[in-house]
Amino acid sequence: MTIRFLPIPTETANTYWSGGPDAYDMAPERHVSDGDGVPCRHCLRLVGVGEPYLILAHRPFPTLQPYAETGPIFIHAEPCEAREPSEAMPPMLTSRDYIVRGYSAENRILYGTGAMVPNADIPAYAKALLAREDIAYLHIRSARNNCYQCRVERA
Repeated sequence: MTIRFLPIPTETANTYWSGGPDAYDMAPERHVSDGDGVPCRHCLRLVGVGEPYLILAHRPFPTLQPYAETGPIFIHAEPCEAREPSEAMPPMLTSRDYIVRGYSAENRILYGTGAMVPNADIPAYAKALLAREDIAYLHIRSARNNCYQCRVERA
């Protein structure tokens, strides 16, 4: 099976770049990166030292419902090119491990799918989960803060 890692949609990033509201109806905050752990969810690269970035509340779900988690994410403050969906691990995934969790077509967490997975094992775990018919997609989330990183789907 082939999988692909996906960034947040460009339409969503464009809203944030133009000062549109985040998931809490607030304007994104602008900061300057010190180069330490600021992953952009659009290009899926780390924001470099001295580069401006936005912090905002993001909900990677189409509608409100009990499982529609909202949390902070970073994106470059200036438009960046979206990373093309790819089977290759995004370069921003630099931590030693992440939470990988499956969701149904109804955007509900599928209990028993979530696990803290070593970085190198993410593709294999993702493929195993996505082999299940009841799993529509996965989220990669920070193992320490539960922040949304990116989405994984079948290619």
